[in-house]
Amino acid sequence: MNLRNWLLSFILISNSLTAVSQTLQQYTLPAVHSSFRGLSVVNDSVAWVSGSKGWIGRTTNRGLHWSFTQVPGFEALDFRSLYAFNDSVALLANAGTPAYILRTTTGGKSWHVVYTNSASAVFIDGVDFWNDNDGVMYGDPIEGRLFLLFTKDGGKTWNEPAPETRPKLMEGEASFAASGTGIRCYPKKRIVITTGGKTSRLFLSDNQGKSWRVSNPPVQQGNESSGAFSVSFQNPKSGIVVGGNFAIDTLKIKNAFYTTNAGKTWKQAKVAPRGYRECVEFIAAGKWIATGPTGTEYSADGGNHWMPLSDDKGFHVVRKARTGNWVVIAGNNVLGVVSF
Repeated sequence: MNLRNWLLSFILISNSLTAVSQTLQQYTLPAVHSSFRGLSVVNDSVAWVSGSKGWIGRTTNRGLHWSFTQVPGFEALDFRSLYAFNDSVALLANAGTPAYILRTTTGGKSWHVVYTNSASAVFIDGVDFWNDNDGVMYGDPIEGRLFLLFTKDGGKTWNEPAPETRPKLMEGEASFAASGTGIRCYPKKRIVITTGGKTSRLFLSDNQGKSWRVSNPPVQQGNESSGAFSVSFQNPKSGIVVGGNFAIDTLKIKNAFYTTNAGKTWKQAKVAPRGYRECVEFIAAGKWIATGPTGTEYSADGGNHWMPLSDDKGFHVVRKARTGNWVVIAGNNVLGVVSF
């Protein structure tokens, strides 16, 4: 599908992240009906999206053209976890059971199932990679332990670590497949994972999951709809968590916290996002973007003050290019671009 005419009029959100407020214009994608929560921006030209009803999308020219298709045989699945290596190779995982991990080397023209799990409790929440070979997926607990999968060959094969090496979760503690950003891989084998629900915590590892330590940002928690939904670090010490309660998505109490000491302590934002937020993304030194169903904000001071960027509703995920500066935002039947 050629979307040139739609995407030439793509969104210009902001010319500068120091602006007080901006607007975001939404464009419904013709013939595409999907809630996009998976988003992987490879560089300043290549990006992939994935979502409900088996839909995936890909651009190789910075959004001038996008191609969309439903993965054959998997049209009923909600692909909330996505990682693209380049314009040809990408991985998908669905939320729910049975859980499938699919891999393509043909730019999405064909997909191969590389992992299946039919356990009744399996629910994959996100994926990230340290490099083109080493990566990790995580999901809701099985038998009280965080579900984890590791790969060392770019997602061709996946292995479950021994149960005793996985973090033990509390009753009612799980995670959210809201934007795929509840897990982050950082240099030197570092992993950060969020949980939420009755208890919400961060699990951090410096050795690719061989051992873990715990951080406790005081976000909303205590029921199955609340907690930390997304985490992002600028460096090993400075990071932000956002979340809230998706059942009361305009509530802005305890929905954004920042740390400057690697999660030993957390400070609540003095000016909070305007509701529950599903995704936070580091953009540049001290600058971040957060988005969720009720709007999008930016912070230019490391997460202490959040300023309105858009009132438009229905966005779930925002990601910056791993190599480059292009920032893409996605949600319910909509894509966009943040310029700064």
